[in-house]
Amino acid sequence: MKHADSQSSDRQSPVSFVANVARLPQKGLPVLIEADAAQRAALAGEHELLSVENYRAELLVAPWKRNGVKVSGRVEADITQACIVTLDPIEAHIDEAVDALFLPEQSKLGRQGFEGGGEIMLDAEGPDSPETFSGNSIDVGALAEQFFGLAIDPYPRTQGVSMEAADDAGTAESEFQQKLRSLLGKS
Repeated sequence: MKHADSQSSDRQSPVSFVANVARLPQKGLPVLIEADAAQRAALAGEHELLSVENYRAELLVAPWKRNGVKVSGRVEADITQACIVTLDPIEAHIDEAVDALFLPEQSKLGRQGFEGGGEIMLDAEGPDSPETFSGNSIDVGALAEQFFGLAIDPYPRTQGVSMEAADDAGTAESEFQQKLRSLLGKS
């Protein structure tokens, strides 16, 4: 049984880094996250990767407008995935820009979203609409991990391998599935 106080229903990111945003310096707070072996193993498990060879997030947590927070920077990683056709390991490099805005939950804009106050013009190239945060801290490590997760190719393939080449593998798999079905007594 899990202790209620150990962590809430939100899973904690293996690269969690909570930044205190109550008194940010005007030029921003630089944050560097370099994952150690245990954190890289946890990231690999979380994102169904064979391995994560290195993971580094360089972020700047800066004040935005009156009481918002802007997090910008990059997340870079070297990962190894399994090809979805051959299951061969495929190495990939991730280099993803991190760009996000946060508003306090209790702020007027945070409550209304943007329908109510048309005072914020969002740049189409810029960050998505702001997320809200409560209290004085934001887990910028978890944010960087989200950008890392989005940058992972969901269908990695060994170069030159097409899905047609998978027909042999596909038939073997379907034979296996047929056997499994007959064992389970389902037709």
